[in-house]
Amino acid sequence: MKKRLCVMLAGITCLISVGCSAGRASEGGVLDSYNVVWYSQSKNAGESMLVGGGDVGLNVWVEDDELLFYIGRSGTFDENNQMLKLGRVRIRLAPNPFGKGGKFRQELKLREGVVEIFGETAEASSAICVWVEVFRPVIHVDISSAREVSVEARYEGWRNAAREIPGDCRKSRFPCLGLVGYPGKVTMYADRVSHRGDAVVWYHSNNNDDLVFDKEVHQQGLDEVKDRIWNPLKGLTFGGLMKGEGMVQAGASSGRYAETDFVAWKLASRRASRTHKLKIYLHTAQVENMGEWTKGLDELVAEAGRDTGLAWVKKGQWWEQFWRRSYVFINSGKGGRGDAGWEVGRNYQLFRYMLACNAYGEWPTKFNGSFFTYDPVFVRNKRGVKTETPDFRTWGGGSFTAQNQRLVYWPMIKNGDFDMMKPQFEYYRRALGAAEVRTKFYWGHEGCSFTEQLENYGLPVGSCYGWLDSTCRWGRREHDTPVGVQAHGVVYQFGNQLEFSFMILEYYRYSGRDIAAYMPFIESSVRFFDEHYRYRQKQRTGEELDEKGHLVIYPSRACESYVDAKNPTDVIAGLKAVLGSLLELPENLVSEEKSQEFAAILARVPPLAVQEKDGKRCLAGAESWSRFSVGEIPELYPVFPYGLYGVGKGDLELVRHTWTGCLRDRQKDVRAPWYQGGVFTARLGLTDEAEKIAILKLGDTGERFVAFRDSDDWAPDHNWLGVGMIGLQEMLIQATGREIYLLPAWPSEWDVDFRLCAPYETVVEGSVRDGKMEKLKVTPSERGADIKVMERK
Repeated sequence: MKKRLCVMLAGITCLISVGCSAGRASEGGVLDSYNVVWYSQSKNAGESMLVGGGDVGLNVWVEDDELLFYIGRSGTFDENNQMLKLGRVRIRLAPNPFGKGGKFRQELKLREGVVEIFGETAEASSAICVWVEVFRPVIHVDISSAREVSVEARYEGWRNAAREIPGDCRKSRFPCLGLVGYPGKVTMYADRVSHRGDAVVWYHSNNNDDLVFDKEVHQQGLDEVKDRIWNPLKGLTFGGLMKGEGMVQAGASSGRYAETDFVAWKLASRRASRTHKLKIYLHTAQVENMGEWTKGLDELVAEAGRDTGLAWVKKGQWWEQFWRRSYVFINSGKGGRGDAGWEVGRNYQLFRYMLACNAYGEWPTKFNGSFFTYDPVFVRNKRGVKTETPDFRTWGGGSFTAQNQRLVYWPMIKNGDFDMMKPQFEYYRRALGAAEVRTKFYWGHEGCSFTEQLENYGLPVGSCYGWLDSTCRWGRREHDTPVGVQAHGVVYQFGNQLEFSFMILEYYRYSGRDIAAYMPFIESSVRFFDEHYRYRQKQRTGEELDEKGHLVIYPSRACESYVDAKNPTDVIAGLKAVLGSLLELPENLVSEEKSQEFAAILARVPPLAVQEKDGKRCLAGAESWSRFSVGEIPELYPVFPYGLYGVGKGDLELVRHTWTGCLRDRQKDVRAPWYQGGVFTARLGLTDEAEKIAILKLGDTGERFVAFRDSDDWAPDHNWLGVGMIGLQEMLIQATGREIYLLPAWPSEWDVDFRLCAPYETVVEGSVRDGKMEKLKVTPSERGADIKVMERK
């Protein structure tokens, strides 16, 4: 039987005209060894395998002898700013190759960016290749069989009637974060689904008369300037079309999956065949009418129909160059499953693959699962949610939590994934107008005020701003809360606009790519702190600065930790890092006049607060505060992300004692998704601690898809893996000015082959064996003089 199976597999591969094995032979087998392979079917969607490209992601699994996948896409925001799934597809073959007693294999092939499924019984033997184009939102399902089979494809939708989303605080309304606590009715509106000839067409078109945008503008007293705030939800329509070669419409049916009722619109093959091809075309646009949307969809179908073979080639070329530009392979020559180092390296690559599936999305990859979420009944950390649809997630869809989002995008710099960072930068560029309008309207000065919990159009999330007269404690605003600031957990927290400004500046320092389009955001971010806190200080004392000529950053907040903070450490470090970087930019980006302005602001920034513990100095979270709240660590933001201290920099003992002597009580939060201890310890050269946290963040956790993380931030959690990826990079390579430090916190028992980016358009490739650097290549070669290898003694 085994010999017959191998022969059958070889024959099936040849039958797929642009199939999964059509790519050229891989160079080296390390990446291929990370392919995820299953030899049994899945229990449910929580055991799905991921495939995607461009801005589309699929959860693919075989359950009860049927192939299923969820469709997710960047930017599918409904009236309530939920991020909706684009439906579920179910495929049945007859005779069925996945029946009992047969052979089964499902594999994610990383190098090709495909999921390949094989099944064989006595009656049937079939291979299915599921893949997504990179440069167009088109999904392909290619089926090849040893004998003729019939295929039925179902589009399954569960938003078939409008329904009210109950106001049970942070349960049912968590996906529409802005409306948690909203005292009025919240409605999830229905999709429209139908057969159109021998295809299924579906779409969700936002109800412009019931947008959360309008509710939040009114809530925040901004009706007077509403026409100056960009509205990405108005007229937004998203959906798609499913059709197959030789397939015809086959009626509709209903069913129930994971406690959610659905209606299925069916297509079936006209006749049995050895090959079948199903395609799904996705279209999203802001339109005035449905005619515009339908025209755009039809144009996509016509264009994609002309060059399917070319799309496969382009997809393969993209993934090939993606994998070549960076990698971290740990213990590839001596490890394997069960070896902690090998698992860390494998999951690092799997997470990078997950990020690449939204390389070109209009919107950033969401930290709370991106578009790879699944039914909440299969999520362990479901926060009390029992029966909700596959659209459910915590922490919103179009709402962005900057403290978590940043951890998804920082690792892309050293990976050289510069093209994938544009969606996050564009997010702030598009929303800049709203953040500046609200600043001017509330306080009468210049600069942007981006809050920590933010809607995609630049206003504070409604629940965090707070609804007057709300019966929900989390989401209620008191009548005496000052205008313009959020009311919950993140009051006066504007610091993350500095971090994303610094991220853009580091992106420029590493890549040399043009950032002119983002300079207005960066300039506005620092200008806000200068003008706002001079304004605040003058209100209190009649003077804009303190007696030393410094800004007084108060009232403020140090991350979410220190409430009513004065001169919070994360903000002070951010101002110093951003302004210092601005002053290093060439004149085509910062004029002489602006350079003088930034130098003057930098001179007004107060020093970092220092305290003493056990007779030694350490950084404080702020100069003063009223109480401590969440266990984040703003004390070490001067280490990460801002790089004012660390390996190769002055006063390393100060920040090391901050970690080892002053913050031990806060290191217990190691299982928090956003916990950055691995990054801090790596930048401080504390190898043993950095290794332990890397294993926690990137090691296997028992999930069937080993890169899934089921956490309080929802599943599959991305900021958990993101912070793990940053920490691993910092263990390998750090930079101070032009100097590049290799292995600053690398465990000697982990062999590694790596290719990562360094500042000034530099690429470093190396091989380490038994703690010793055996091979090293630096591009350009003249940067080799700046390398310092820190092998562990």
